[in-house]
Amino acid sequence: MRKVILVVIDGLAYEVARNCMGYLQGLSEADQLTSYKMQCELPAVSRPLYECILTGIRPVDSGILNNDITRLSTQQSLFSLARQAGLTTAAAAYHWVSELYNRTPYQPIRDRFTQDTELPIQYGLFYSQDHYPDCHLLQDAEILRTRFDPDLLLIHPMNTDDAGHKFGLDSRQYRNSARRFDLLLADYLPRWLEEGYQVLITSDHGMNRDHSHSGILPEEREIPLLVAGDAFSHDRHAHPQQVELCGTIASLLGAPHEKTMCSELLK
Repeated sequence: MRKVILVVIDGLAYEVARNCMGYLQGLSEADQLTSYKMQCELPAVSRPLYECILTGIRPVDSGILNNDITRLSTQQSLFSLARQAGLTTAAAAYHWVSELYNRTPYQPIRDRFTQDTELPIQYGLFYSQDHYPDCHLLQDAEILRTRFDPDLLLIHPMNTDDAGHKFGLDSRQYRNSARRFDLLLADYLPRWLEEGYQVLITSDHGMNRDHSHSGILPEEREIPLLVAGDAFSHDRHAHPQQVELCGTIASLLGAPHEKTMCSELLK
């Protein structure tokens, strides 16, 4: 069993991750991290793809088909699998994650600070504004990590997606948002790896030049996956799929599951 941190950088297109995130790419060049290109499922929209990443179920099969569907997931999620295995779960994430796996609708006074061992996400710091600063979000995550020692921690920043919707794919604001988060990660990732965490960094979907996403353009569908940790094979020829992330992470956690996984990613 290995502890896992999953970072989902909302709205981060593969080409921007490759060209702008110099810290992560430097780790890749030094063989301390392995980078892959993935394709997101359709529709390329946030809430359906949170569900895809966290359950391994495509949106057309999960029934979470747009951002306005507000209900609890009906699928086994990473959080429920971890809890069934007796593991501890936490998330610093956008409030839609709370609505999918804990309680819906989101009630800030009740749900923003979550500490309930009976819930799938036992410890949570949830936010509801897209411009909530990524630096604060990472602080929230580190508070959860150091106070509650979770086996599974989800970290979900929104500033890159927010910049993409405001300014579009081909904008300095969008690219600089990715650059800022990359440099913020440099303050945390070495510590996580030193403490034995297996870290996956990915995105739900990309972004287009119309300041949106949901279609089939490469810039909307192509997303990064970067993995760091000694439990990964670091096989650069592996071909991970978005629907395989849930099963792969469950296997890292040692949680029994029947999800599809990418065995090529693991030793």
